[in-house]
Amino acid sequence: MAKFAIFFTYKPETWDRMMMKPGERTAAVRQLAESVGGSLEKIYYMFGDRDGFVVLDIPDSATAAAVSVAVSSTGAFSHLETRQLIAAEDLPSLLEKAAAARESYRRPGD
Repeated sequence: MAKFAIFFTYKPETWDRMMMKPGERTAAVRQLAESVGGSLEKIYYMFGDRDGFVVLDIPDSATAAAVSVAVSSTGAFSHLETRQLIAAEDLPSLLEKAAAARESYRRPGD
């Protein structure tokens, strides 16, 4: 499984609907993740440019893209941004691969 963070910003009318009928969003997000073979790790709300983000374990990037398109199609969000997360313990092997790849790369103009 790969881990993804999906940052979101609700539209004003979505906030309005949620204030008029408050409810826990965790169950809905968990159901979505499970429907594609994944799981919900956590939902966070925050101050700033984005209203929050969810952390999901999802089988692959194509599935994460499908989740993003499905959620975006609801029209409840003004912004969705999906990012794949890399665990700190995976960074050394990633850097080894990058160093090996750099050996075969030529900069533009070289």
